[in-house]
Amino acid sequence: MLKSEDFVKVGGTLIQTNEIFEKDLALAFFQRLMMLDYRARYIHVKQKTSNIKTSQSVSRSGSAITDKSLDALFTTSTDLNQSKESHIHPMDVQMAAFRCSDSFLKQKMITKLSQCQYALPLLIPDPGTTNIEFPLWTFRKITKTWKIDNKSTVTMKSMPIYKAQTPMVSFFRLGSMSFSKSQLMNALINDRHHTFFHRNCPGSTKSRYLMDGVAEIAWYCPAGKPNDFFTDCIAFCNLHGDSLKNVKQREILTENSSVIVVLVETLKEGQESSEIISELYMSPKPLIILSADNDSNVAEIENQKYKLGLKERSQSDVSEELKETIQTILAGPHTTFQLETMARVSGVLVDEDAEVCKNGKEAAMKLVKQIEMENVSEIKDKFLPCQGQLWYDWCKINKELHYLKGDIEKEKDQKNQQLMKLRKRQCKMYNRELMKSFTVSLQIFQPEDKEYFLKWTQILLDSLSTDDLSSILQSYDETWSEVLALKRKHDKSAELNNKQAQLNKLSKKLQSATFGLEHIFREMGQIYEAHKSIKKSSLGQCTEWTKYPELAADMMIKGHPMELMDGDAGHVPLIWVSSLIQEVIKKLGDRKVFVLSVLGVQSSGKSTMLNAMFGLQFAVSAGRCTKGAYMQLVKLSDEIQKDYKFDYILVVDTEGLRALELAGNNTLHHDNELATFVVGLGNMTLINIFGENPAEMQDILQIVVQAFMRMKKVKLSPSCMFVHQNVTDIAATEKNMDGRRRLQETLDKMAQLAAKEEGCDVECFSDVIAFDVQKDVKYFAQLWEGSPPMAPPNPGYSESVQELKTIILSKAKPSDGILLSHFNTKIRDLWNALMNENFVFSFKNTQEIAVYRKLEVQYGNWTWTLRSEMLNIENQLYPKIEKGQLDKVELSDLYKEISKTYKAVKDSLEAYFDDEKDKEILVQWRGRFENKIREFYEELVKGMKRKLDEVIQQKTARKQLDNKKTDFENKLFQKSKELATQLKSSAKDENELEQHFNTVWSKWVEELNPDAKPVEDINFKEDEFKVLNEFGVEGAFIAELENRQIYKKMLETGDYSGYINQKKSKNQDEVNQEAQEKQKKIRSFIEKVEKDCLGVIKSKPVSTRGYRQTYLQELAKTVKDRVTEFESGRKYTFKKEFIVDLSLYVFDSVESWLLDSHKKYKENNNVNTYLESKKKEYYNIFRGLCKGSSSVVVFGEMMCEKLKVSAIEAVCNKTGVDFAGKMKCNFPAFSGNRLNFEKHLLKSLAEKEEFNSFMTYIKNPRKQAEAFIKEKVEECLFSTMKSEAETIIRKNVEDINQLISHALFEATEKLEKKEGDIKDWLEEFSSVLGPNLTLETINCQNFSDINNFDFLKEEIEKGFNTITEEMKSLPLEKVNECRQKPEQILIDQLCNCCWERCPFCAAVCTNTLKDHSPEKHSVPFHRPPGVNGMHVRDAVDMVINFCTTSVASDRSFHPDSSERLVPYKKYQSAGERYAAWSITADASTLAFWKWFVCNFQEKLEKYYNLKFQGCGEIPQEWKHLTKEEAIESLNEMCSL
Repeated sequence: MLKSEDFVKVGGTLIQTNEIFEKDLALAFFQRLMMLDYRARYIHVKQKTSNIKTSQSVSRSGSAITDKSLDALFTTSTDLNQSKESHIHPMDVQMAAFRCSDSFLKQKMITKLSQCQYALPLLIPDPGTTNIEFPLWTFRKITKTWKIDNKSTVTMKSMPIYKAQTPMVSFFRLGSMSFSKSQLMNALINDRHHTFFHRNCPGSTKSRYLMDGVAEIAWYCPAGKPNDFFTDCIAFCNLHGDSLKNVKQREILTENSSVIVVLVETLKEGQESSEIISELYMSPKPLIILSADNDSNVAEIENQKYKLGLKERSQSDVSEELKETIQTILAGPHTTFQLETMARVSGVLVDEDAEVCKNGKEAAMKLVKQIEMENVSEIKDKFLPCQGQLWYDWCKINKELHYLKGDIEKEKDQKNQQLMKLRKRQCKMYNRELMKSFTVSLQIFQPEDKEYFLKWTQILLDSLSTDDLSSILQSYDETWSEVLALKRKHDKSAELNNKQAQLNKLSKKLQSATFGLEHIFREMGQIYEAHKSIKKSSLGQCTEWTKYPELAADMMIKGHPMELMDGDAGHVPLIWVSSLIQEVIKKLGDRKVFVLSVLGVQSSGKSTMLNAMFGLQFAVSAGRCTKGAYMQLVKLSDEIQKDYKFDYILVVDTEGLRALELAGNNTLHHDNELATFVVGLGNMTLINIFGENPAEMQDILQIVVQAFMRMKKVKLSPSCMFVHQNVTDIAATEKNMDGRRRLQETLDKMAQLAAKEEGCDVECFSDVIAFDVQKDVKYFAQLWEGSPPMAPPNPGYSESVQELKTIILSKAKPSDGILLSHFNTKIRDLWNALMNENFVFSFKNTQEIAVYRKLEVQYGNWTWTLRSEMLNIENQLYPKIEKGQLDKVELSDLYKEISKTYKAVKDSLEAYFDDEKDKEILVQWRGRFENKIREFYEELVKGMKRKLDEVIQQKTARKQLDNKKTDFENKLFQKSKELATQLKSSAKDENELEQHFNTVWSKWVEELNPDAKPVEDINFKEDEFKVLNEFGVEGAFIAELENRQIYKKMLETGDYSGYINQKKSKNQDEVNQEAQEKQKKIRSFIEKVEKDCLGVIKSKPVSTRGYRQTYLQELAKTVKDRVTEFESGRKYTFKKEFIVDLSLYVFDSVESWLLDSHKKYKENNNVNTYLESKKKEYYNIFRGLCKGSSSVVVFGEMMCEKLKVSAIEAVCNKTGVDFAGKMKCNFPAFSGNRLNFEKHLLKSLAEKEEFNSFMTYIKNPRKQAEAFIKEKVEECLFSTMKSEAETIIRKNVEDINQLISHALFEATEKLEKKEGDIKDWLEEFSSVLGPNLTLETINCQNFSDINNFDFLKEEIEKGFNTITEEMKSLPLEKVNECRQKPEQILIDQLCNCCWERCPFCAAVCTNTLKDHSPEKHSVPFHRPPGVNGMHVRDAVDMVINFCTTSVASDRSFHPDSSERLVPYKKYQSAGERYAAWSITADASTLAFWKWFVCNFQEKLEKYYNLKFQGCGEIPQEWKHLTKEEAIESLNEMCSL
């Protein structure tokens, strides 16, 4: 059984006529028929062997023809090797195809046959039984249109054919005849087309099997012209075969006919036909008898009984007489015929009696019954209220949100409230009964029942509006003609205005009267959007409306068109469309689609072309042209699927541009919106041009070219093709060349015009989009072969459709298509951008943003992999430097160490860009990120070299001390040994031993270092005081400012006016105007001075040569010089207080670095400090010797003590790196990209509600970010991740323990194999420890007697096992005090990003890359600029308008407090720092900063000495926001 959906697929190329074998007949027939190629009937079957044969082998040479060959020519013998052509009768093919189809394909097939102006099967006998079937279902989708000339007026009628009441003329053949009945009938209907197949048609054979007894019907539809054959619509019925044998069919048709025409060979009595003719003659039905043995003209024998001869008469004469006779009969009283009445004939099986069809009809009738008594033009208002005025009002207000003026935040809140009220009204007003009746049927029915239900619903709805639509359309056409006539006369009178007003009324009436399934789905969408907007459905509660997207998705998958843009409202219902596509994704998976968009003027044949090309269902009848944009999925067939990278073609058909209904009603804006929208959506756009008039093309081409130009600007690159329909002579090459030339010239001209509007430098259309006028323009023949309504489609048209389809598929072949999920976000992005005046600045490619954010996360992972490996390398090289084994670090060595990891990162990066599902989007950033990773890698290596060089410098600086260490330790050992020998017998207990040791220790230190001058600590506050005093600042003033400590918050200060001496100005307004910008500049100045001073101080060799007071003097001078420089040329100077506070602020900034560096210097150069650190070690030696311990035991204890120090340091450093890695991977705030970090930082600030922390974040975001990292590291280390930290410590302790055990084993085993002393053993032990641990030098001369290394190994193992257990319980504070602090590691990783700030609100750019050019700075967390102290010029009113709202408004600003006014919509033209930012107009509401403003209103006003008043008054709606809603809004913004 062939199914309808089998022919709504994109298959292979059409089977060519000369290639068709019998097995392919049905497929070829359907393929051609679906493309409206009426030649589908005349398919020639290719024979398996050649038809041309010879009786014997004939010489091909020039020999003479012989008598023998002449005999063969005239012979009648069957001995010749003849071949009779044997193929299936074309009508048998048609009937076989019909019988093998399901009911929906039958309906589609009959509808297409009707469009091809062919007769349709009315009564079909079953070859296996005596049953006769009437396929009423197949006629349900056929609509016929005709015009009746009433002499004074022409009346148009358009209706479903099953409803039409027309006269029916039936033709019977009684017996066999040489005259063709079907051919004669064709002459009556359309003498240029074979409406009924006859014996002289191509492919006809004598034998046919499925047509005898079939009654076919066709309708003649007049055009309202003088040359019409008949003045009204007439049905003609043809009973195929001998009517003597097909009794039942003949009787049924006789009963229902208005006129009966009988063809007989002879009218002699006694013939088999005589009895039948007598019966017909005696019946009241008008009868016309055509006799083959009579040559007489038509004669009326009795009333309405006619006789006409056929003998030796031309068919044209016969047909003319027959026409006149039929017209005469039908001019008088006559019966009429309606298709539906045939269903009541007894003994006839009706296809609609099938149970599944009845179920669908019953449900549809129950639905339609609710509305059928209503006036058609009022149905939508009453039963579908959500898509009417409420929806139009909602769309209007929603568009106004993007054109705000005045107090824009207040206005925005008011409009949002209005939108919410309208949504609530929609929720209350929708017709629950109607929608429930519709949706329940969709839910409960099986697929086949559901399809019947939908078809019946559409059929019944169409029938409701048929009569109204016909009359409205006729009035519309007449009025439009009158308007055109007046315009041609250049008539600008009141009459023209009246007619145009009348036209507008008719347009609205037409809109109201048009009612179909699409309007019910539109209502479903609005009900869903309304409920979803006010969030009526609770979690876990499944209400009726929540099922709507799923129901619509099922329909879309089945091939039903779904509305993408509401053409009546001119708006895209984003919530509905998004949910619908999400449901499609749930059911199909996130499939790839190739989006084919079609644009063209109204009624230019777009939908007809698409329906013919793909077998689609877009509405094409008059009054039902697509309004807006509809999308339909077309699956690729299995045979071609493997050749393409996508699974479906998604066709987007559009309402015609320059639609007459919209004339004068913002038409240009509507056209631009629609064109830009569908061009942006499409992978390819077909531009459909109708006719050859360049003037008519010009408007649409300008719109289309402008749309492509916008796409180029926002980095979308669709391809395009022009389809030029209704070209009179497409075969004329010269004409085509000329047409292409004119089109190219027009496109170039339009490109230049559009470039002026869009502000681009474009010379020709190919500068905008890749376009080849030779390849990308397709000429179509006109659709009809003659004049409608009786004209069949032009076969050249279907050929053009097939060629275009082939071209589209070939162009689509290289395309990757687009994922449905990406298509979904693209719809939202394009529409949101179109809502704004400046599409290009407003366009935000959400999918690109999402892909980029994922890439940022990967970038963070790649850089962390490199950083953590470099930290491990540092941990290996640091001990070597400390041991003195490494005194120089080469870059090449570091590159070699990290090369393996770098290669792995590069491989990972390549794999990500090659294999990620979004690789088509990612490719644009590949080169940039490869460079960024390389730059990061190189900077990391160079940074590590600088760090290690500094360690080497410090090692070199303490070389003098290191050289003394061996001597010191040797002497201390000897002194300890001597003391132990003295006290060995006298000392009784531990306390006494310790007391004796303490007594002599200080003497030993003095003896060892008699000339020691200890390195003094820094008295920083005292030095600050002295330095400032030397610069002329009074001591009391310094003390006062120190005590006030305002300088500590200098960067977070909201108002610097207290620091300023204003120079006198004649223009006070200038002073006021500059105040706001002044604050920004002073803050930037403080930041720069701090940064410069920190750079100056860090260049000093403090850790190697110690601290000098002159360093502070240099800083104080730098501050003073910079202040003088800054004041130069300004209209104000700084008070002394500012200079002192700034100096104190700078001193405070450098203090911790100076103290740390000086501490290192002190540790490295203070002999007393070193000796003091050895006290415990030598006390243990002394105590062991006192107790009589052997050299092995004492040496073992010394080794354990030295290993302990080194092991703790190694464990802490390794734990620092590992714990930082753990947090980087698992802690939510640190594991994503920069945006994710920012979100958690803001969330943390909101949870604490500390105003000062907020202000630090606003004024000095990096400082707050570092504080946040430190806080979270401490929180995790000592609380939330404490157990993980302890696990890491235990693992690292175990690793160190295993390393030491291994070194002990290796050293001992080696010494057993070869002779050696303790020195050899120690060297071997140290070499096995390698770079992981440092081991201070031990003087082996004091232990030269040791030779039992196994015993030594046991002693060390025993001692170190105790140390290992101690280390497993190492306090976590040690980790945060080590060289590799986890907080600093994470600060280096997470803060190595962009810190540029929005020129309006100072929000920080959230790009993970530090230098991300050419990507512009952006942030989704924009805020009211008043938060950063911005206020209205010449007033204290704080600015509350979000940047994202301002750039969509009609307001302007003064860049950098200049006199120049720049519209916010063109903010990027205000200067370099504005142009570097991408601030997308966004009507969404971020609750976070609104909550912050309300929560801290008083503190903000006090901080800045400004007020939230006037145009900065806080809207009431903001005050209802909770902290929870504020935090949730952060999640929403980050989740896109």
